[in-house]
Amino acid sequence: MNKLVIYIHGKGGSAKEALFYRPLFPGYDVIGLDYGSETPWDAKEEFPLFFDKAAENRDEIILIANSIGACFALYALSDKNIKRAFFISPIVDMAKLISDMMVWANVTEEELREKGVIKTSFGEPLSWEYLSYVRENPIEWNAPTDILYGSRDGLTSFETVSAFAKKINAGLCVMDGGEHWFHTEEQTEFLKKWISSLLNGGK
Repeated sequence: MNKLVIYIHGKGGSAKEALFYRPLFPGYDVIGLDYGSETPWDAKEEFPLFFDKAAENRDEIILIANSIGACFALYALSDKNIKRAFFISPIVDMAKLISDMMVWANVTEEELREKGVIKTSFGEPLSWEYLSYVRENPIEWNAPTDILYGSRDGLTSFETVSAFAKKINAGLCVMDGGEHWFHTEEQTEFLKKWISSLLNGGK
C-alpha cells in the first residue's frame, strides 16, 4: 500500500492508539508516532525524521493528531506534503494556554521570567522559555485540515479554536458535551462518524 496515515497521540497517550483508526482507513497503512518530545522545539527535531522515513515511496499522507500532539505537529510538520489533517482537541494557542495556567497558579509574568520554571499544584510546570518560544514562533499551517472539538474542553476555549480554524481555513466540528479527551463510547462513536463522514465527502 502506498497510502499512509500517521497518528500522533496526546499527553500520556500511546502510538498504539493508531489501531483505533485502522478500520476507518481501508487501503491505508496506519502507524503511530511514538515520540519523546516535550516541547515544540524538540518536536521540530524529532517529528520530521520520523515523517520523512515513513513517507518514503508513499503517494499520499494523511495526518491524525490529538491534543498536544497536534500542537507539536503544527510546529514541526508545517512544510511537509500532507494531503489532509484531522486534529482532535488540538492545542492551537499554547501561549494562551500557558497564560491561563499562570492565572490558575496565581503566577505573574514577572515571576515566571525571574524564576524560569515554576512548579504548579496541578502538575504542569510553567516555563518562561516555553512561553517565549511560542510567542516568538507563530504557527503557519497550510495542509487541508478538519478539527474536532468538544464543547466541554477545559484547555482550549471555543473562541480560541474557532479563531484558529478560521485562520487556517479549517473545518470545525463541535460535539455538544464532548470533552478534551474523547474517550467515552458516545465520544469515540462521534469521532468515528466525523472522520467517516469527511472521508465520504461530508462536512
